[in-house]
Amino acid sequence: MQYVSTRAAASAAASSSQQFSDILLGGLAPDGGLYLPTEYPQVTGAELDKWRQLSYADLAYEILRKFATDIPEADLRALTAKTYTKEVYCNARKGEKASQITPLRVLEEREDGARLVLQALSNGPTLAFKDMAMQLLGNLFEYTLAKHDAQLNIFGATSGDTGSAAEYAMRGKKGIRVFMLSPHKKMSAFQTAQMFSLQDPNIFNIAVEGVFDDCQDMVKAVSNDLPFKAKQKIGTVNSINWARVVAQVVYYFRGYLSATTSNDQKVSFTVPSGNFGNICAGHIARMMGLPIDKLVAATNENDVLDEFFRTGVYRVRKSAETYHTSSPSMDISKASNFERFVYDLVGRDGDRTRALFQKVETHGGFDLSGKPGSDGDEFKLVAKYGFKSGKSTHQDRLNTIRDVSDDYGITIDTHTADGIKVARENMEAGVTMIVLETALAAKFNETILDALGVDAERPAGFENIEALPQKFVVMPADVEKMKAYIAANTGL
Repeated sequence: MQYVSTRAAASAAASSSQQFSDILLGGLAPDGGLYLPTEYPQVTGAELDKWRQLSYADLAYEILRKFATDIPEADLRALTAKTYTKEVYCNARKGEKASQITPLRVLEEREDGARLVLQALSNGPTLAFKDMAMQLLGNLFEYTLAKHDAQLNIFGATSGDTGSAAEYAMRGKKGIRVFMLSPHKKMSAFQTAQMFSLQDPNIFNIAVEGVFDDCQDMVKAVSNDLPFKAKQKIGTVNSINWARVVAQVVYYFRGYLSATTSNDQKVSFTVPSGNFGNICAGHIARMMGLPIDKLVAATNENDVLDEFFRTGVYRVRKSAETYHTSSPSMDISKASNFERFVYDLVGRDGDRTRALFQKVETHGGFDLSGKPGSDGDEFKLVAKYGFKSGKSTHQDRLNTIRDVSDDYGITIDTHTADGIKVARENMEAGVTMIVLETALAAKFNETILDALGVDAERPAGFENIEALPQKFVVMPADVEKMKAYIAANTGL
């Protein structure tokens, strides 16, 4: 399996392709693009039948071996077995079968055959879906670095959950340091405490005076400074990292196989989405042949993705135009993973993709609606990829949290509420709609208290996390100052 940048010129694509291990540690391609396989591996009906009874670890092995062909199969099997265990993933909730790791819960069954199903993805150590990929990434990094007696300085950005998932996955890992940016005072108190309370010497938390997009822009700027990146051994765990995305492909297969009994059945997925990484994994699963009907992107008030899937116009917002909402992990106005889908949408034309995303930097977006003066007419092809979208507001979140509590006796977090609200608007007769859960409600207790008048239940070990001592620095959104901070703390 070979990989190529979304911005590679056609003449250079074949000669510049790399294998999985070559791109694992680096994040962005040298030309500023994102890596994708030169072609998506296909899954047969016979394989789907065989995979229905597999454990999550074995299913992850079967899918990942199609992408990481340069890792010995025995090693890859050992890595997935080490990662996906009931000890790591099944302590967050009571009463759920440990062997399932991502169990389904049917919320609604309608007379027309439609079903609304919630897939639990927040049973990991930081109570968020990011753990599903990040724990594997930590083990992959450690495995690869040990083989080369090397070290890695991870430089990432978070709007809430990526940071804690990365830090919990990397803490104590030999040869790894983590420098994690987050928007100052714009995460929930729980999210902030999860990150800043870590005292491990290899963890560096940096609160940036700005919004998430400012943090993400600095990660990309540092990644594009190739001499600095090489000298400081910079890698990334954001979803621009291909291994992060491909690890998330696994739970789409698990959700489909758990919700169906035969391969002629289709399901749809609704995915709370800000940076397009989670739903991009669904797009890849669909391109591999998983029978997904629709992929529904659910946004909050920062509705850049919803606007594109309704109009064909991709219009990023400036920092001052980015809302601070009660689903803060989606307070994103420049979806970095969106480039992977656009690359497929424009026929895998690297030159075209590069031009479109250069226009994002110079003009704030692009227009594929096909209208006079637009940049193209590929919006007409979006339907064939199954994408739809919707938007949810703060009041919608409160209403949905109350409805789900009253009707089903469960408390959902704010991002999952966005997903359920939009899912209900897009259900179709005879089709199961799976909503991907984002996090446990305890991470956003301020809004839960507002909606229900009671605190969200906390898993054991998290009762007083906000009271723990916190270690972090506050810095401006200044790339040069950030590079100086990294250099001062790596000793390289």
